[in-house]
Amino acid sequence: MDNDTKDDFIKLVDSTIGYLRERKKEGMNFVDSAASSGNNPAPPVQKCVLRKADLFESCVSDSEISEADNLDALKSAVDKCRKCSLGNLRKNAVFGEGNPEAGLMFIGEAPGSEEDLRGRPFVGRAGQLLTDIITKGMGLRREDVFIANILKCRPPENRNPLPEEIICCEPYLLKQIEFIKPKVICALGNFAAQTLLKTREGITKIRGRFFDYRGIKLMPTFHPAYLLRNYSRKNREYVWEDVKKILDEI
Repeated sequence: MDNDTKDDFIKLVDSTIGYLRERKKEGMNFVDSAASSGNNPAPPVQKCVLRKADLFESCVSDSEISEADNLDALKSAVDKCRKCSLGNLRKNAVFGEGNPEAGLMFIGEAPGSEEDLRGRPFVGRAGQLLTDIITKGMGLRREDVFIANILKCRPPENRNPLPEEIICCEPYLLKQIEFIKPKVICALGNFAAQTLLKTREGITKIRGRFFDYRGIKLMPTFHPAYLLRNYSRKNREYVWEDVKKILDEI
């Protein structure tokens, strides 16, 4: 893929970001301003029962997770999950979607307000940019890949996931990966990359190269939301480099 292709990719990201910013100016709001208020205080976070777990240690899988023999059964377990307080705060669990035999799997951080409302991953502003990267930049269809998150429920006010929430939710993601068996995983942003790779290194240090994840090649790259916040040609070129390596691999 030559420099013209790279420039086309950067123009695609530019045009998508420009479109999203124009829609925001026109009043389209992708953030749920009705999230938890003082009149409805959030219940305290319920921690998993753990044996001195640190940030990256998973809960012992309960029977519903271990006995799930397909994605539909696993989704049913997620829909019923109340292992932490997010299960009581969400409107919808966001299990993930796409090809159950996808060769490429995108994994993000957690659902946002739009995802929580619709029960689908990456459908807000960052989701539109990711969709354009997949369809227009990579030449794939969204339904050809599988898209999921570390957390299946939206944290209040889109705050960062808490360690205990990651610990409780990770077994669902591990089971998803086990069923899908992707050839490549693209980890979007710090939380996805750090959780899967069991590292505390930031995304700027680890993006751009493949890591081994249980026999699967894993490429960390910037989250689309990061591109929306940090709008520079350099960051767009970094994402293009990462996407190109994934395309070469698959």
